[in-house]
Amino acid sequence: MGTMLPVLVFLASFSGLQAQDENENGFVVDEVISKVDNHIVLRSDLDRAYQDYLTQGGSQSQEAKCQYLAMLIRNKLMMAKAEIDSVMVLDAEVDANTQRRMELILAQSGRTANELEEIYGKPLEQIRTELRDQIREQMIVGKMEGTITEGLTVTPAEVKKFFNRIPKDSLPYFSASVEVAQIVKIAKSSPKQKEAARNQLLDIRSRILAGEDFATLAKKYSDDPSVLSNNGDMGWVGRGRMVPEFEAMAFRLKPNEISNPFESEFGFHIMQLLERRGNEYHSRHILISPKPSNDDLKRASNFLDSLRTSIKNDSIKFEQAAKQFSDDTETKGNGGFFVDADGGQRIPIDELDPVVFFKIDSMQVGDISKPLVYRTNDQKDAVRILLYKSRIPPHQASLQEDYHRIQVATLNEKKNKILQKWFDKARQDVFINIDKNYEFCGILE
Repeated sequence: MGTMLPVLVFLASFSGLQAQDENENGFVVDEVISKVDNHIVLRSDLDRAYQDYLTQGGSQSQEAKCQYLAMLIRNKLMMAKAEIDSVMVLDAEVDANTQRRMELILAQSGRTANELEEIYGKPLEQIRTELRDQIREQMIVGKMEGTITEGLTVTPAEVKKFFNRIPKDSLPYFSASVEVAQIVKIAKSSPKQKEAARNQLLDIRSRILAGEDFATLAKKYSDDPSVLSNNGDMGWVGRGRMVPEFEAMAFRLKPNEISNPFESEFGFHIMQLLERRGNEYHSRHILISPKPSNDDLKRASNFLDSLRTSIKNDSIKFEQAAKQFSDDTETKGNGGFFVDADGGQRIPIDELDPVVFFKIDSMQVGDISKPLVYRTNDQKDAVRILLYKSRIPPHQASLQEDYHRIQVATLNEKKNKILQKWFDKARQDVFINIDKNYEFCGILE
């Protein structure tokens, strides 16, 4: 088999949960098309991965489908080798990633937990379990791949050589891209708003002590997005998993005791400790996040307006101000700049947050916007200013304009060659069987 595509980040993308194919009689149609020791690849796995590739603009071809099958088999081989080599990931990390992914799925779908259960014909807990298995596999594959390609880099000479190998008439054509940065201030709630949140939780606590159901009240009132899937139950976690205030309360309470309201960076909680064993505990909570008032938003806006003036007067650089003052942890380390999946600052227009796109569409390159009120990804009320640094028009790939992209492609090719060598050697250690209908792919040749 020739050079394989990069390892899938998600074996079956949960950008939307995929329902399994059914025949006209309602029976699930699927089959095992490859077996690697005790790990299997289903036809639906391949179909889903290939469909994602087509959706992202890939061209239909048997070669591409074979490459995706080879990639799936390589991932299963990594899982098998991980068992042999005792490569593991912590359950706590898998659970945390699963929870974040479930919250993202629910938020992006715009549907309730019950609606998702109806769409996919299975309980949310089953969806969570299937997702957890995929996340665990993704994490182990990533760990194995990182070990195999550890320390791998490419030189400018290698990047140039890679680029010069591409026929001129085959150079990709890139859409317009932009460089945009932000400085974010989360609106801080006033003491009055915090007191209201605390009093609401005291009332909810009294209702629970009077006999009302904790889970029902959590689902009705809690501001924790995960409540849609877990009814406030946080499951078993160990030390270091939760914010300090939450953990401290968990080790202070007695089993079944319900705390008074306490504050963390997320807002105010009441917690019930269900069980504790050693350094692990099982709890449930209700979160009320104080809602900033208009005056609170105004204070954040005034701060950014003053900062914007300082930047425009060259008293401080935007990048420096972002690192020093921004509340957005994802962008502040980059000087406020949005980055793509490969860490590049030039974001294709069609990949930019639509809200950001429509704002910069009315700006000139070099402009800094006035303070804009918005909601963060974790649903906090905030204000931000945007820097529209540059715009690259649609163009054919060039080293000058697209060095970072070409560098990433060069590194990926180098990684794939090393992973192919690893595959050729590691497959001798495990049993691999491929359905005869896919023998033409030549994966084991």
